[in-house]
Amino acid sequence: MADLQESHSHTHGKPLLKRIDNAWLAVLGTLLAFLVLDTAALWPSVAFALEALGETAPFILFAVLVIAYLKASGAETVVARAFVGRESRMIVFAALLGGLAPFCSCEVIPFIAALLAAGTPLSAVMAFWLASPLMDPAMFTITAGQLGFDFALAKTLAAVGLGLMGGYITMLAAKSPVFADPLRAAAPASGSCCGSAKPFSGTPEWRFWQHAERRAIFGATFWENGHFLLKWLTLAYLLEAVMIRYVPADFIAGFLGGEGPLPILLGAVVGAPAYLNGYAAVPLVDALLQQGMANGAAMSFMLAGGVSCIPAAIAVWALVKPRVFAAYLGFALTGSFLAGLIWQAVA
Repeated sequence: MADLQESHSHTHGKPLLKRIDNAWLAVLGTLLAFLVLDTAALWPSVAFALEALGETAPFILFAVLVIAYLKASGAETVVARAFVGRESRMIVFAALLGGLAPFCSCEVIPFIAALLAAGTPLSAVMAFWLASPLMDPAMFTITAGQLGFDFALAKTLAAVGLGLMGGYITMLAAKSPVFADPLRAAAPASGSCCGSAKPFSGTPEWRFWQHAERRAIFGATFWENGHFLLKWLTLAYLLEAVMIRYVPADFIAGFLGGEGPLPILLGAVVGAPAYLNGYAAVPLVDALLQQGMANGAAMSFMLAGGVSCIPAAIAVWALVKPRVFAAYLGFALTGSFLAGLIWQAVA
């Protein structure tokens, strides 16, 4: 699961700047910086971003249609079925569904809180947590469109593999001091910023268009996610133009390029603080690759950044004790490094 949905807040009465989305403010700030500091670069950079958006538009449209269909049909209820049966089976299905479920982190928090309170093994939850921020149908489509099908498929396999690694290690070490009594004293309320107290309840309705309420969900989801992708990819393509124009390729090649494990390790370490979100990261990684970033470093950057980004990390921090959260980050860095090594060897 990747974080497509956004939390909503009441904006009536706020100053104009506070009502404008931060991503659009960043786009405006980037354009103003070009206008003031390097006017000659303004139009070429805008043209670069528009051309890139035009090339990506079919993938964006397909991604938004898929996410709206899955949301309107109630496909998210399928996720709950991963958490039944034997623990080892739960880990496998949790990792698989975590890497494919296109639902927002605010929905995951009450769902996971209920599972943990009901006694679901932490191992299965850990597998879901690790895989869920890294891939979903929308992100796969956009990643494949810009970085290639092979990279998108490899990232998907890495997401599932990362979930499996974390899940099985957690299962084997369940009685250790790290994972014993993992929950915080007070769990968050079961509500969700997405407006549903039980986002994973009910039965999927695949022919959603037969119900007016589900058609409305489809329209709202299509608009919200289309806007989400448009603003972040616009910003990302502008930042890509900045990077290509002003960051020397020799610097990127020297820092994150070359052979051996060091660039891959640096990609994982840099990925955590430098990451925007999974969608904005795609054009930036494309630019870094063009400037000499190692293939393995690109993979470790996207994986480590995805798992440690704020929406994903908050979903974990809100529910478990710091030592479990530290284990989560440790799994993320270790798994990202290993996946980068494998991708570097086969790419």
